[in-house]
This record gives sequence, structure tokens and C-alpha cells, in this order.
Amino acid sequence: MGCVVYCSSGTRLTMFYNSFYRFHKLQVNGFQVNSLGSAYFRIAGDGYHISHNLSEKSEEREIKVSLEASPHLTNKNGIKLDDSSTPVRDIHIKYPLKNTLHSNSNDKNSSDKGHNTEEEKVSASMPLYKDHIPTNYCQKSILSLGAAAAAILDPRRHDMVAVLGETTGYRALSRIYSEMIQDEEGQQIILDKPRINSSTVDLTYLSKLPEGTLGHYYVKFLDDNKVTPDSRLPVQFVDDPELAYVMQRYREGHDLFHTIFGMPTNMLGEVAVKWIEAIQTGLPMCYGAAVFGPLRFRPKQRQKYLQVYLPWALRVGKSAKLVMNIYFEKRWEQPMCELRDELCIEPPPEL
Repeated sequence: MGCVVYCSSGTRLTMFYNSFYRFHKLQVNGFQVNSLGSAYFRIAGDGYHISHNLSEKSEEREIKVSLEASPHLTNKNGIKLDDSSTPVRDIHIKYPLKNTLHSNSNDKNSSDKGHNTEEEKVSASMPLYKDHIPTNYCQKSILSLGAAAAAILDPRRHDMVAVLGETTGYRALSRIYSEMIQDEEGQQIILDKPRINSSTVDLTYLSKLPEGTLGHYYVKFLDDNKVTPDSRLPVQFVDDPELAYVMQRYREGHDLFHTIFGMPTNMLGEVAVKWIEAIQTGLPMCYGAAVFGPLRFRPKQRQKYLQVYLPWALRVGKSAKLVMNIYFEKRWEQPMCELRDELCIEPPPEL
């Protein structure tokens, strides 16, 4: 199915969608825009319309919206746009759902339902982004149980921890995404979708930054713990391109979280960071690691954990600002003490 919007400037936008209202592609004047991985349709709260916020940078072009355009175009506050020049971003494309929701018509026969079912089957098996593996509820449940068992038996199975985070994190990721788009810096991260790896971050440059800066601290953390930003697995089981990026950002930012919180990668440090992440993100995987991780502590570790690390982590998790909203790539030169003060992060306990 498709919907065509003609704008008075001559721009022709074509949206292609299926019965799940997931976005397939968008064409501008007949040329497909391939960078719209975040774009897909959502059913609006009234149950009768679908709305979508065009927020990709590639869509930020000035157009004149035609009053005769169908479907109606509204801005993010629901106000119908006139013929004045309007940026495409922050525009909602909104159009009626026909024969889908709250329909009282009696001409819906079984063949229509059968056709819709086939469409749903096709859409459910269609990848939404690179590395995506579409799964249904039953498959996700099986993956969750298997990954949880494997991760508990061997916490070093980072691949199983990753799977568990993806198959159980939809609600938490939705909440994180909502908080990010309401924050100016977080919204910019969502728009730019930066990645953290050795090909996107100049580690040599960061190593030459003055001591005490975020960049210098980060490189020192990587060197001291013999870790690399290239070790993070790609997201596969999140059935939403935007939320998949949020999970990828969380995953790639984990070492930076350690850096900011001043925690090493030993068991005490990992569990402390997981408590902060759990409180801030609500990801079930983080809560699981925070609760079950201490079971492997030795007596002296457990005592130190209960007396020092756990109280500190709980305080920081509740008082600190959401670290997912920090655009690290634009803060490499910022002094760490200044960043911690800005985020209301209590100094880490003596290691």
C-alpha cells in the first residue's frame, strides 16, 4: 500500500507501508531516500489515524505545503499547515485509516481478512534495518529463556546478555527514546545517530588531549582494561529501527558509562554500573545482572559491595541525569570533573 503527498513546491513524497503500518521507504520526486531507517508509522491515540514525525536530517528541506494535499499535513502540535514555507522536520503526515480500526462497515468479508493475514506474515518476516532478525512473541520468549539461562550459568557470555537485553527491553527502550527526544542533546543524538567504534572515534586524538578531559579518561580506561570499542555486537532482535539504535547507543556507550562513573571492569565495578543503568534505563537485563551478579562474590567482595558500592550506585542511579542524553562525541575536551558536576554524579568510592 502507499500514500502520495504532493506539495505546492512540486515535491512529491511517496510513503510505502504495509498492514502493520511499518515504514518501508520514502521517495522524493521519484528518488528513493535510503537513509530513513528511523521512519515508520505509528497508530495515533484516537485509533483512526496514523501519524509519523519526519525527523531525519535528510528530510530537513524547505517546502510549501499545499492546502489541497491529501492526506492532511499537520505540525507536531496538530495545527494544520498553510501555504507558508515550512521545514519538513516536525511535520506529521496524518491520514485516515480505512477499513482497519473501529470500522462499522459490514462489507469486510473473510477474504479480506485472509489477505490481511498474509500481509502481516510477510511484514513480520521483513527486516527493518541491517542485521535485523524478525521474530514473533513466541520466538522472543524462547530466546529470552535460553539467553537468561546461559547468561546466569556463564556471565562471560556477552552474546547471550545482548540477546536477553534485546528480547526483553522493548518497553524500557521506548521510555528511553521518549526521554531522549524530550531533551535537546538527546534529540540531537537520535537525529544524528552517531556510532562509537574505532572507525568513528579518533582514539589517537583523544590520547593526546589534556589529562582530566573526558577523551583522555576514556582512552586510559580502554588501555587499562584492555578493551576496545569494536567489541559491541550489532542489535538484531529489536523490531523497531529507532529503538534498535537506542539499544546500540546504550551498548556502545557502556565503556563511557564506566569512565564517567569511575568504575573498573571487575565484578564489583560491573555490578555497580549495572545498578545505575537499571535505575536510569529500566532495562530488565540490567536489573538481572545487578541482582544475580553478586551471587558470585567472595565474602570480602560481598561485604565491600553491601557497605560501599551498592549504596553509592543506588544514590547515583537516582540522582544523576540520564547519561543516554550525553553526546559524548561533542564533549571529548570537557573536563571530567565539570561533566560529573553537570550530571550530578557523586564521586566514585575509593577503589
